Amino acid sequence: MQYRLIPLYNTGMKAGFCALIGRPNTGKSTLLNNVLGQKVSITSPKPQTTRFPLQAVFEDNRGQIIFVDTPGIFGKVEDPLARKINPAAETTLSGGVDVIVYLVDHTRHRDFEENKALGIVRKVKKPKILVINKTDIKSPTYIVQYKFMEEEFDRVVEISALKRKNLNLLLDAIFDYLPERDKPIVETGSLVQPGLNLDSRTFLAEIIREKAYLFLRREVPYTLTVVVDEITERENGIMYIKARILTSEDKYKGMIIGKNGAMIKEISMAARKELETAADKQVFLELKVETDPHWIDYMY
Repeated sequence: MQYRLIPLYNTGMKAGFCALIGRPNTGKSTLLNNVLGQKVSITSPKPQTTRFPLQAVFEDNRGQIIFVDTPGIFGKVEDPLARKINPAAETTLSGGVDVIVYLVDHTRHRDFEENKALGIVRKVKKPKILVINKTDIKSPTYIVQYKFMEEEFDRVVEISALKRKNLNLLLDAIFDYLPERDKPIVETGSLVQPGLNLDSRTFLAEIIREKAYLFLRREVPYTLTVVVDEITERENGIMYIKARILTSEDKYKGMIIGKNGAMIKEISMAARKELETAADKQVFLELKVETDPHWIDYMY
């Protein structure tokens, strides 16, 4: 299902901020992308995929929702990157959101990580919607472990973000709790895409990072980030993108490059294909790998 932007009415409009909260890999970014009908947040099966709160606009004839997709809340903070991104959810919730959407994955045991995320949400005195995601998966299920939560939330909605099931019901519930306003929060006429805090370099870097996550071994993604240094449209109409994958140690640099450069070629090819789709033009991607043990200090 594709959601298109529809001009807002001048009266009776609702508009506000909706925070997406949950532990890692509950499907927050998938939900955001499928509600908007286009990609604004990268996804992967690995934790720490979302590293900073991402804001994006959904709009229809009822009003405007500013979604804030937060990094997943980790139960144990064991590495420097997690220590930087873990407080982002609490900071977002203290920043004046109007409604909270709390996602749970019924196919995973409720554990300490879930309890920590729930504890953060409990502190916020705002309308809260419990969203049970991945209902397209019937087994395994630990839904009974989450039933007690229903009493603590104003609304419960069961969805499949991946299959786009019941997203309309979730949008209805969010709009029910948003305040009425005289004008939209964001003038969307000037937006080229619904992501509010993503410039072109950041968006391109995120696409490349997503592809690196998909191809690399489990431990490598936490040690890398991507920087786009140049975006140029050349006379022949080809978009030239120069980017670097930064990693913390030389041993990871070797893994990212791969034997005879095979891994970096795979990452580059997959990223280039998606970038061409996003830009609707031919792309030349120059991608290098560098070791920088201090990238976490200045990137996040």
